[in-house]
Amino acid sequence: MNVSIILAAGEGTRMKSKKTKVLHEVCGKPLLDYVIRASKGAKVEKNIVIVGRDGEQVKGHFKGENLEFKTQPMGEGHPYGTGFAAMQAVPYIEDSSTVIILSGDTPLITEDTIEKMFNYHRENNFDGTVLTTILEEPTGYGRIIRGEGGHVSKIVEERDANPEEKAIKEINSGIFCFRGKLLKYALSKIDNENAQNEYYLTDVIEVLKNEGYKIGAHIIVDSNEIHGVNSRRQLAFCEEIMRRRINKRHMDDGVTIVNPDNTYIEDGVSIGRDTIIYPGVSIKGDTKIGEDCVISGDTTIIDSIIQPRVTIRSSLVEGSIVGQGTTIGPYAHLRPNSKIGENVSIGNFVEVKNSNIKDNTKANHLAYIGDADIGHNVNIGCAVVFVNYNGKEKFRTTVGDNAFVGSNSNLVAPVEVKSWGYVAAGSTITKEVKEGELSIARARQVNIPNWVERKGLKK
Repeated sequence: MNVSIILAAGEGTRMKSKKTKVLHEVCGKPLLDYVIRASKGAKVEKNIVIVGRDGEQVKGHFKGENLEFKTQPMGEGHPYGTGFAAMQAVPYIEDSSTVIILSGDTPLITEDTIEKMFNYHRENNFDGTVLTTILEEPTGYGRIIRGEGGHVSKIVEERDANPEEKAIKEINSGIFCFRGKLLKYALSKIDNENAQNEYYLTDVIEVLKNEGYKIGAHIIVDSNEIHGVNSRRQLAFCEEIMRRRINKRHMDDGVTIVNPDNTYIEDGVSIGRDTIIYPGVSIKGDTKIGEDCVISGDTTIIDSIIQPRVTIRSSLVEGSIVGQGTTIGPYAHLRPNSKIGENVSIGNFVEVKNSNIKDNTKANHLAYIGDADIGHNVNIGCAVVFVNYNGKEKFRTTVGDNAFVGSNSNLVAPVEVKSWGYVAAGSTITKEVKEGELSIARARQVNIPNWVERKGLKK
């Protein structure tokens, strides 16, 4: 059985945040989420997550996932270090298992790398394997000390390294693979007699090596994969790498991204072929975009379904569904639970909230459509307001097929305009408009001659 131990108990003090470190996000997903998915993608059957002081935050976020959680004792009187964290997983490890130890703050690790490490470990019959990489500037990392036959003899943390060891450029990634029985044995032998008074997981390597076990090192070329997050700057670095990966994947799948460096697409978004994404666009959450769409300007789309051949310009779309051939914007706002039909036009400064708008309807400028059900082929004029709130309750408005609502009108809910009903410009509608009726609800115009002169306003 393949088992992972994911170390996620770090306090992340350099993040200076109320949120536990591994829940900080890269491209819309927590750091830990990427590590868990990479592990599961590499066919790891049991994933053990070691959490610390803020463990309840982590458990709550991943509630319902097939994970084993173990809380590491922390605070005064308890030891620290990666070795102590790994010890918490010992009861879950079978002797016959192959165990990989991962860091919960390395979101760039891939399932491909984990699979290759398992294979390298098994094919070479190693008892332990270290994932390493070569860095021209290795400051801050533990150094790999190789012995006879090029096998790993030990790993030296920088704070404990001498000048000769510090000159070594092969570094420890913090990712290891072990035979389950030997990992448990070696963890029972390590101590905290070092500069930090911590139990180092790296000391497991030395314990096994000193007892004649074979330790290998699997070198990866892309050192970005082992980049950990301990600060906001490191978080931004991982964000940039992940964003490039995501954009590259979409482009490889047939999406045109005009300027990948100025386009933000979160992990989990799907986009159909021949869609064009222009600079400045942000696409977030569980969003699905169909083929042949054009999305441009300062547009943000969140948790929405955009069907094929939709054009969206400089607009905000949240939690909504937009039908084929529809145009949105510029400067429109679709608020949550809006369902827009096919070939609809939602134009400049139109806001839609919790409404259903059927095919071929037009609201081209300056309208508020809230809590409404609007039929086919309806025209909503400029400055129309669906008055849905009385200060205490929300009410719905219904507008039937082929209706016409003139400019600067108010539809005071609950109210219905039947099919082919017409509302004259400037009307405030409080009663039903029946099929085929024209409703005029405004004061009669009165012109008073010479009023300005009599008032003396010209003086």
